Amino acid sequence: MADFDAIDPAMEEEDTSSMESYTQIAEPVIIRGTGNITVFGLSNQFCRDFPCELTGRLAPEEFKGSVSRLNGVLKKTLPMSARWLLCGCCFCLCTCGCSLWPVICLSKRTRHSLEKTLEAENTNLYHKLGLHWKLARRKCDNSSLMEYVLVIETIPKKDIFRPD
Repeated sequence: MADFDAIDPAMEEEDTSSMESYTQIAEPVIIRGTGNITVFGLSNQFCRDFPCELTGRLAPEEFKGSVSRLNGVLKKTLPMSARWLLCGCCFCLCTCGCSLWPVICLSKRTRHSLEKTLEAENTNLYHKLGLHWKLARRKCDNSSLMEYVLVIETIPKKDIFRPD
């Protein structure tokens, strides 16, 4: 009879692990650059086609609006980077590679402004919908080169029925 009143700690651990297995996180959606100019991994535009994985979670108009804002940032900054890259390559031998520094700084500034735009989009809209957008470096499919892509992750919902 004393066995019925005893608490088995091994059974409690199994219960908590089984509850955690029910919270599944969806595979992140990756949006690649589709432009014809790429400077240091940043393409001059992202694909505006609505991915089918986001159906029911996000309106196509909101998606296209966000991608067009990001493409606007790229449209303003990448042509200048491409010009500096061309000039830097022309004078690279004379300056021992120092003429490429402006391109590196402009690329860093472009990445920073894209990340600020994404953060503003996340706080205003996407965190409320349970999504998180970020700019990430990924390996290209066919080569060892790296490119920047948009990654849309699902934020897992907090289980309010589970005790602390």
